[in-house]
Amino acid sequence: MNKILLELNKLEASIEKKQIINGLDLKIGENEIHVIMGPNGSGKSTLSKILAGHPAYTINSGSVLFENKDLLCLAPEERSHEGLFLAFQYPIEIAGVTNYDFLRIAYNEKRKYLGQPELDPLQFMEITQIMLNKLKMRNEFLHRNLNEGFSGGEKKRNEILQMLLLEPKLVILDEIDSGLDIDAIRIICEGINNNMIKNSSLIIITHYPRILQYLKPTHVHIMMAGKIVKTGNIELVEQLEAYGYENIE
Repeated sequence: MNKILLELNKLEASIEKKQIINGLDLKIGENEIHVIMGPNGSGKSTLSKILAGHPAYTINSGSVLFENKDLLCLAPEERSHEGLFLAFQYPIEIAGVTNYDFLRIAYNEKRKYLGQPELDPLQFMEITQIMLNKLKMRNEFLHRNLNEGFSGGEKKRNEILQMLLLEPKLVILDEIDSGLDIDAIRIICEGINNNMIKNSSLIIITHYPRILQYLKPTHVHIMMAGKIVKTGNIELVEQLEAYGYENIE
């Protein structure tokens, strides 16, 4: 059995006094790919934001352990430094901050947290250049303001560039495939498949099974009304496409 990386026990959470997550249980081991699917409003994106530490959500009860540490006690930046990464469905634009500066600061902040020496700009550029080539991204991306004027595909590739540089243990992809054509999805998935660090895992939140052509899941979960109602393998996705959510439960 794989070592448990993330464990949620009877998690309940709300926003503005409206409960969204209702007694959710989930275990994710090392070297696993978990797909979470469900209708709109089922709590999928809420779950990703809670794991990342979004302050708008209130934890009512339950626990979340990440490598046996209480994740809920950690600030968002500490969760990132410990190895959790969320690729946003809608990456934000930040004017006045270049992509290069953002990436270098994030990279060096994690190194400082881990007690490692920071890289100077030239050293960091060498590493970044390798990652840009893998994702078929041009150097000019680094010198533009963060996500400002980027297309949907460029924003998503930029999220994966951050992932490759930070080398997280658990990656959460929140509808990373939405709005992308098949070529962009393939490039992004190749970047993920070829560069995940050893003993790391993926959570894929998606409405569209086409991404599963490239990221082969070990577990498929159906989420409804804030909890996981069914777990299986890739055959569960086929059932979902054939019968819909109403009949899957």
